[in-house]
Amino acid sequence: MTDVTPILLIDDDKDLLRATKQTLELAGFSVSAFSDAGEALAALSPDFAGVVVSDIRMPGIDGLQLFGRVRQRDEDLPVILVTGHGDIPMAVKAMQDGVYDFITKPFATDRLIQSVRRAAEKRRLVMENRSLRKATEEARDDLPLIGQTPAMERLRHTLRQIADTDVDVLLMGETGSGKEVVASLLHRWSRRASGNFVALNCGALPESVVESELFGHEPGAFTGAQKKRIGRIEHASGGTLFLDEIESMPPATQVQMLRVLEMREVTPLGTNEVRPVDLRVVAASKIDLSDPRQRGDFREDLYYRLNVVTISIPPLKERRDDVPLLFGYFAERAASRFKRDVPTIPSSIHRHLREYDWPGNVRELSHFAERFVLGVEQISDRVPAVEPETDGAWSLPDRLERYEAQIIREALNANDGDVRRTIADLGIPRKTFYDKLQRHGIVRSDFASSDKS
Repeated sequence: MTDVTPILLIDDDKDLLRATKQTLELAGFSVSAFSDAGEALAALSPDFAGVVVSDIRMPGIDGLQLFGRVRQRDEDLPVILVTGHGDIPMAVKAMQDGVYDFITKPFATDRLIQSVRRAAEKRRLVMENRSLRKATEEARDDLPLIGQTPAMERLRHTLRQIADTDVDVLLMGETGSGKEVVASLLHRWSRRASGNFVALNCGALPESVVESELFGHEPGAFTGAQKKRIGRIEHASGGTLFLDEIESMPPATQVQMLRVLEMREVTPLGTNEVRPVDLRVVAASKIDLSDPRQRGDFREDLYYRLNVVTISIPPLKERRDDVPLLFGYFAERAASRFKRDVPTIPSSIHRHLREYDWPGNVRELSHFAERFVLGVEQISDRVPAVEPETDGAWSLPDRLERYEAQIIREALNANDGDVRRTIADLGIPRKTFYDKLQRHGIVRSDFASSDKS
């Protein structure tokens, strides 16, 4: 075991307590020793990841009472009881009640150590399962923030740090990377969660209605304005306003939006009344607004006003290790939705998940998983050829590396993953073959036919 397992040891015989503590420490455990069960219970944390070893016959709280209280706190925490009285009926009853083991004195050192080791392994599995369940729950809550790559760890940490502040945020990310979901999480994790989360896609509305949507209007403000309308900004007061594709906002509206950000007030169309608003603005863009060439006619002063905190959402091609985890989640969700079982994932799908760039990011992967579960997504087992690079983005050594990886994959595919035949086709030594597999990240078993062992 790489981590030292903590042991909570209780025995009112101080000499025996000292000797047992030394025995367990020599066996590689980290031991906290107590001569009083009450003190041991006070030191027992809710996430204790080890094993409790206790004598039975003790003044005050005895071992059986200690076990009962431990079980109330955590029924999966292993408790090993030790007694010098050899009370068989008591041992049987204790084991039936859930005591992990019952050891009689005098006991052989190995007997205790082996029991503790088995209990420690059981506890390790319990804690790992709990951690996995917690991660799954967080993943479901944080979609599309599922992932274990450093980029996603940093993103989750940053969001937690700034969520409960009122600072305006600018989100940068490719199409389908999950900008609206990130904005929603910032709202849900903040003190504004009880207010409205109001989302507006600036690129989806005609220029003629953007101003009315944002600022609202009074009856008669323009042709067709028969009723008073509360604008999105005012509706978001007390909550969060999310402006997606803000780079598409018309220049005239940008000027008005700049005033809203600076003064926190709106003036609906058709009135001179100024209304204060209490809101947090989260804006999103699929282009880099810091780059004047990409920014175009987007106002520089509005960009700097929004750029209090900028968060970049990494595309899937920059966190490939997260793709299988996301695919598994989406496939299970789709299977539940369509009332189907998740099909066995063939090597062609594994290879596609690993090698495809996913330009549509999380949204594209989600749709891919749905089609896979429905049985309408077919990926050929033929290894695709490497398309020639024409834009000069890849150096000659990089292109040669990619071409070599393609040749190896094609040879493996043609030979159903059989190493001997593949090596013969490639004409290279076995050691060189395995070195190249490791360098290119190629998994031989992905190419083995389904009838091979």
